[in-house]
Amino acid sequence: MKAPVTTIDSPAASTAETVSDSPDFSSPSAIQAQNVTFADFGVREEIIDALRDSGITHPFPIQAMTLPVAMSGHDIIGQAKTGTGKTLGFGVPLLHRIVTPGEEGYDQLVAPGKPQAVVVVPTRELAVQVANDLATASAKRSVRIVQVYGGRAYEPQIESLRQGVDVVVGTPGRMIDLMNQGHLTLLRAGTVVLDEADEMLDLGFLPDVEKILSRTPAQRHTMLFSATMPGAVVSMARRYMKQPTHIRAADPDEGFTVKNIAQVVYRAHALDKVEVLARILQAEGRGRTIVFARTKRTAAKVADDLRERGFAAGAIHGDLGQGAREQALRAFRNEKIDVLVATDVAARGIDVDDVTHVVNYQCPEDERTYLHRTGRTGRAGNKGTAVTFVDWDDVPRWRLIDKALELDIPEPVETYSTSPHLYSDLTIPEGTKGRLPQEKRVLEGLEGERLEDLGETGKRTSSGSHGRSGSSSGGPRGRGSRSGGNSGDRGRNGSSDSPRSSDGAAGEKPEADGTQNRRRTRNRRRTRGGRPATPPSES
Repeated sequence: MKAPVTTIDSPAASTAETVSDSPDFSSPSAIQAQNVTFADFGVREEIIDALRDSGITHPFPIQAMTLPVAMSGHDIIGQAKTGTGKTLGFGVPLLHRIVTPGEEGYDQLVAPGKPQAVVVVPTRELAVQVANDLATASAKRSVRIVQVYGGRAYEPQIESLRQGVDVVVGTPGRMIDLMNQGHLTLLRAGTVVLDEADEMLDLGFLPDVEKILSRTPAQRHTMLFSATMPGAVVSMARRYMKQPTHIRAADPDEGFTVKNIAQVVYRAHALDKVEVLARILQAEGRGRTIVFARTKRTAAKVADDLRERGFAAGAIHGDLGQGAREQALRAFRNEKIDVLVATDVAARGIDVDDVTHVVNYQCPEDERTYLHRTGRTGRAGNKGTAVTFVDWDDVPRWRLIDKALELDIPEPVETYSTSPHLYSDLTIPEGTKGRLPQEKRVLEGLEGERLEDLGETGKRTSSGSHGRSGSSSGGPRGRGSRSGGNSGDRGRNGSSDSPRSSDGAAGEKPEADGTQNRRRTRNRRRTRGGRPATPPSES
């Protein structure tokens, strides 16, 4: 019988002085009141120097609370709000244990060149983000980090694995494909990390995750991180982890949402939403902004409309090929565009510290989706603004979200693009219209970033207009080869990215008009005994 989970709940801030000489890592309040650095945890000097070169010296609460437990090798369930720094919470202990070629002990490894650690994430974008963060922290060492996820050709990933790897970061589907083909073995992966476990549950990836865990060593260090902790995730943790320590990095009086984020909710009319959005995007102090939509079609249309109005906007959704998605992300990070329109799952892994606004163009499905969306702003201690549009039909859903998160906004105020309170609430200059003035159109746009050819098939390669003049790779939509690049991110039913989608939509909603999987209709003539059932027309 498994021992009960040890829980570390961060208590409310205490005014008492610490008697012990050692730092107090028991709560966010205590951590922030002390001059705690990564050096206080016995981390390798190379990691400390690499982080310092990137301007990172003091850990966030989830990192400071996690590191003492993780560095000692205990299994961890880390729970913290989105945007609070979970990646380095598991990344620093993971990298601390890695032995790289040329370092003492590498030649004594049982299988040099095989993965010593594996990080499993739900989406492609998050895989890229986590791998980049690990690369930043290991810049002073020759740690070989390989990303494996769908949407890219298999061959470069296979070649990277063949040349030798220390850390593998990837999505469940592509990992299992490579394991089944014999290119990826995790039998020597002494450290296993499951990041955004609640999202993997939502996408139906938990069976794949359990299959991956079954192919790792029985004696391993397992760390699971998640913003929320559904029962299925806790059950999996109890089955595959040994006496895990559950760390919740939040003070009890903080509430469910990050206190740095201002929550604004409007009941908006569908035909006026873009006009309202265009005015919000001209608010004073507005920086990089993420606009969330429930469907791929809406995300593409909103991005098109904003570009037509003069805004530097890009889109990320399942109808785009991986090259176009990465092009839009690079353009957003490199400030070639400052508005990114995304569906929920595609936006996982967008970790940009200075996102000032998040706009829920369509009401989220539930409170967890709301937390993940709004968590894209107010990150790393910065302030942010979250604006949510609620359609008339979505008011009951919104009330459930409001009650669950204790936002105390059960009745969103009816709002139009001409409503005076819209301007005052969000500091929009008087006289602002729904088009960006010509003199303010200064960003390069998507064209400022190169579109890479990733060897993908059957997906649109341009994040331009949806269904108008955008080009496609692999011919007409849906005509990609059977071994197309997106097959590596399957959900339970073998579909790309998610069990809810057959075209790489990564859990996004099918379109209302049923065009997502439309087949070509065939006209068949009924026959009787090989002869037409009805005589041919004489006309």
